[in-house]
Amino acid sequence: MTTLAIERPKADEHSAYFSRYIDRVPEGDLIGLLETQFADTLTLLRRVPRDREDFAYADGKWTVKEVVGHLSDCERVFAYRALCFARSDPTELASFDENAWVANAGFGRRTLADLVDELNSVRQSTLRLARSLTAEELARRGVANGNPVSVRALFYIIAGHERHHVGLFRERYQLS
Repeated sequence: MTTLAIERPKADEHSAYFSRYIDRVPEGDLIGLLETQFADTLTLLRRVPRDREDFAYADGKWTVKEVVGHLSDCERVFAYRALCFARSDPTELASFDENAWVANAGFGRRTLADLVDELNSVRQSTLRLARSLTAEELARRGVANGNPVSVRALFYIIAGHERHHVGLFRERYQLS
């Protein structure tokens, strides 16, 4: 299977809120970036000392394990949206409350290694989906959370969302 380059989405392909993630994604091969940046993320997460897995940098902030669980949850949601819209499903998709999801997920009772393995599985699934789509499918749009979004924008959001949280891991959680 030949993988198409995924064009950077235009401003009208997503809500302004998601620019905060899309703008973090450098120019170039998005699928290659999703692979290489994720390999770096896995390396970072697999080096977290056991005594830092439940660390939160401030009261009310998520722990390392909760952030990893959040990354899996969000990537699943964004990839599901991409799948629906790539298949021309006209159903408007609902929003989700990531704070409520984290609060109810029980990530703290799991090991970081288990959460990282799950995140790796989610990413491999995302990559398979992204590689399978045509240019026409990548350009399709749907509505999620009351806002129009294209399939390709969703893949850029996945990449930028990961970059955002890895940046926080380095800056605020002091992981390296």
